[in-house]
Parts: sequence; structure tokens; C-alpha cells
Amino acid sequence: MYIGIDHGTTAMRFACDGWEFKISREAARNFRYRDLERVCPLADIDGVAVCYSMGDAITAITNIRKVKDRGVVSREGAGKHIGGGTRVYDEIARSGLPAVVIPGLHRGSPTDPRFKAYSHQASPEKVGIAYEVCHDLGDDVIVSDASSNTVTLLVTGGRLVGAFDACVFAPGTRHGALDVDAIRRIDRGECTANEAFLHAGVDYSVPPEHRVDTIAMFAAMECAALRLLNPDARVALAGAMAPAIAPGVEKLLGRTVAVYDEWCAARGLVKIARDVWEGKREILGLGVDL
Repeated sequence: MYIGIDHGTTAMRFACDGWEFKISREAARNFRYRDLERVCPLADIDGVAVCYSMGDAITAITNIRKVKDRGVVSREGAGKHIGGGTRVYDEIARSGLPAVVIPGLHRGSPTDPRFKAYSHQASPEKVGIAYEVCHDLGDDVIVSDASSNTVTLLVTGGRLVGAFDACVFAPGTRHGALDVDAIRRIDRGECTANEAFLHAGVDYSVPPEHRVDTIAMFAAMECAALRLLNPDARVALAGAMAPAIAPGVEKLLGRTVAVYDEWCAARGLVKIARDVWEGKREILGLGVDL
């Protein structure tokens, strides 16, 4: 049995074939690796794929016992720091279970060098989303993951080309890029840059009646921008906001989009774990280091 663990913004999601559950990141601070026995005996687990934070210190899908500092350059930066994700990672690391850590997309990644104008493109769970979508739709896809934040990725010929991270372009419900007003508040010492990022989503900046349409517009704009690099790519939406924004995105793009739910990343990670331990040495253009 293979298990995928998605380190999401608000929850940790666990999946294997035919089984899924999630716990809040606050509750995850009490996670024990033996909690996985609610699914099956530990001896029956053939492999785990786990994500942690930005994954910006590794470039390959890497055996957890080879990873230093949980695969991140620093825990500081854009994001909410709670401790649940750290606990889950550390418990999997000490469990002795066969496990790999998924990298994020960043300047060290084998993506199109033009995307490296920005230091970070996508966090590790987005690789799981892309793999799940490619499994269904083929090797040429654009997928926008919209929930607390919005991140959109492009896969061409089965390889990750690049992505727009949440800090750069489209807002989600909670997080978004820093605009002029945010920069002024930071300069005045009213908040940190991270606090500004955590409050830049539409829940804080747009009246309730316009929030869904706003996320739909910006997600569609990211998809349209990535279509410049692959006009024939199929388009998909994932994340908690995907069903709500799908009609607006379809109208703006003038094409049908596939819709996935909040479990897309965890399910894709299950497939990555299975394929890695069945011998694949490249996933979406990312190397495998067991």
C-alpha cells in the first residue's frame, strides 16, 4: 500500500487507494506515525510520499533519509507556521517507513529558466496535483489550484515547465501578492511582509459578492498566460474553490475545464509513491534519488 501526504495551507491530507482523511494543521501537532495503523498495519505500507513547506532545498524526489533540514532553505518566509506539518514530517522520518520527500519548484528546478525570474514557483503538493491531472488528461496540461491561495502550473510533454506561485499573481481566499497598499503598510511598520501576504486574499480585499468571480478571473488569466507556451494544453482546476470558480473560468477561457477537489494533491502523491517504488526514475521531469 502507498500513502500520499499533502501539506496543505489549512490541513494535512492523507490518501491511499480507496481511503482518505484529513486533520487540521493544529491537530497534526499531535500526530504519531502509528496513527497510520487506522488504515493498515505499518508492515503493509510499501512507500510514502510526503510534502513539507516550500521544498526549496531539494530538486529531486528524494529518500527522506537523505534529506537535510526537511528539504527547505528556511522556515521563514511566505506562509503560516503552525507546527503540524513539521510534526507529520518528523514522525514519518523516524518511523522507518520507506518514504520520499517531494521537492517544490524553484530556481534550482529543471523548469524553463524564464520562470526563474522569481525564486519560487510552486510548493511540493502542487507536483502531486499536476501528476494526478496528467494521469487523467495526458501530458499537456495547465492546472490552477485555487483555495487559500492560487497557484497555476504548466506541464508540456509530461514535464513541468513552470508555475505562478501565490506571491506573484492570482489571489486566493486568504493569501495573495503584495500590492502598493501592502508595501506601504510594511514600510510604516504596521505589519511584516508575511503578515501582509497572509491577508492579501479576496476575503480581506473584495466584497463578499465579488470574491468568487475575482478568483475565477485571476485563475483564468494565469491559465491564459500559460497557454502562450502550450496552446493545446488541456485546462484543469483543483482545490477547495475549484467547483465554485469553474463556470467563471470556462466562460472567460471559452473552453471546458476539468474540475478536481481538495484531495487531488494527496491522490497524486499516492501515484508518485507507487511509481517511484515500481522503478520510475523521473516524474514530470523531476529526478528520483532513492
